[in-house]
Amino acid sequence: MAKEIERKFLVSSDRYKSGMDPLHIRQGFISTNKDCIVRVRVQDDKSYLTIKGSGSGITRIEYEYEIPPEDAHAILEELCRGPIIEKYRYLVHFDEHLWEVDEFMNENAGLVIAEIELTTENEAFSKPPWVGEEVTGDPKYYNANLIAHPYSDW
Repeated sequence: MAKEIERKFLVSSDRYKSGMDPLHIRQGFISTNKDCIVRVRVQDDKSYLTIKGSGSGITRIEYEYEIPPEDAHAILEELCRGPIIEKYRYLVHFDEHLWEVDEFMNENAGLVIAEIELTTENEAFSKPPWVGEEVTGDPKYYNANLIAHPYSDW
């Protein structure tokens, strides 16, 4: 069984950018049921179908499959609840970990979240200086919830 162990943080400055080019991501949700989230994502020239289940603590069940880009675009247009989430993702190596920093666009512009995936829930890691308050477990920061309750409405 595939598992995702992830922690989320708000970002306190733009020092994470350091001249790198971000990935452009468009993603939509077929299901946002809290027990089973199904999403499609177009990330530059690759596309994925992801199924996330509930879990315990910061561990969730996750399965992800690469799919043809033309299928992903059709699913985004025909099957996903609107609005589509758009964001730029920066991949930042800090100490021994990879951080994914998402700058949201459109209805969620102004929201910037850093995520780190861990191998165990108790794994030690260093926080970069641009990482702020932890928001792991706060549902309002879940991408699936940002379609119904965008950051611009907070």
